[in-house]
Amino acid sequence: MTSQGHPNQPAQTEDLSQNPDSLEVAPGRERETIEGWLPELATEEELREALEKAFDYRGDVTLTTKDGKKLEGYIFDRVSGPTLAASFVRLLPKDSSQRQKISYADISALAFTGRDPAAGKSWEAWVRKYWEKKATGESGLSLEPEALE
Repeated sequence: MTSQGHPNQPAQTEDLSQNPDSLEVAPGRERETIEGWLPELATEEELREALEKAFDYRGDVTLTTKDGKKLEGYIFDRVSGPTLAASFVRLLPKDSSQRQKISYADISALAFTGRDPAAGKSWEAWVRKYWEKKATGESGLSLEPEALE
């Protein structure tokens, strides 16, 4: 990329291939680390917000229902209705293939108990590792993504 300076000065060329930030076309979404988080669910708003984060989470969560039952698994769907009773999450249990539907109104606690398999594997982290390896002269580098597991 060439930047135009003063008309009497030669154009300056910046080597963008060594700067991962210059490769970014659109800013990435900040992802907070929530693995191990035990959100406080004191209000309806806190419950709804925590369940939205649980839906976006790529690991397992543990839901505790008001009758004391613990359900561990992956939240693959949710419907946020006008009331807690009309809202629900759908969970694929860790130890079963029987999908479960749990009303928001029945949830007393939520814990992000499973490991997030994609944590630290953002595009920015991958590009940074790629350039670090390239700078050390490592051979066999590829622009193919690494496997998540």
